[in-house]
Amino acid sequence: MSKKSVVTEAQEIQLAIELINLGARLQLLETEVSLSRERLLKLYKELKGMSPPKGMLPFSTDWFLTWQPNIHSSLFMNIHNFLLEHAGASGIHAVMKAYQLYLEQMPPAAGEEPLLSLTRAWTLVKFASNNMLQLKPCTCCKGKFVVDAMDLNRDYKCGLCHMPSRAGKTRKAKDAAEALAA
Repeated sequence: MSKKSVVTEAQEIQLAIELINLGARLQLLETEVSLSRERLLKLYKELKGMSPPKGMLPFSTDWFLTWQPNIHSSLFMNIHNFLLEHAGASGIHAVMKAYQLYLEQMPPAAGEEPLLSLTRAWTLVKFASNNMLQLKPCTCCKGKFVVDAMDLNRDYKCGLCHMPSRAGKTRKAKDAAEALAA
């Protein structure tokens, strides 16, 4: 029987609290925190007042490559990489700090969820570390954007320099324009 450190357990609980407050799903918590599933469930219910959402985590790289999610994902990955290279951050702490900085730059509208959730950001880092996704500089603006590592990206143009024709033409944008006109 191994001895458990009270300090280590307190640090794990604090990490779980921070992750839950940032919007982590239970699967992310189970991977990054050494607390039991039961303790994590109890902690989640205590903090959020409800059970954690069910369902599978994102398992495809496709979401990160579509126009608007790509811009948000690229911003997050550039922040994350900067923290890894220059701030000495690593692991889940680098993901958390990068996500907090991302939220400062891209705060969601009142009552809305951020476009890039913590769970998606964590998944993005996993995809990048497994060489499924990578950052590639745009040939026009020189900014680095998330691309599929297996695609041919020699003359890559980002979604800001080469905007898709349907960009910004969502129902939400249409409703907002109509509300302004009224």
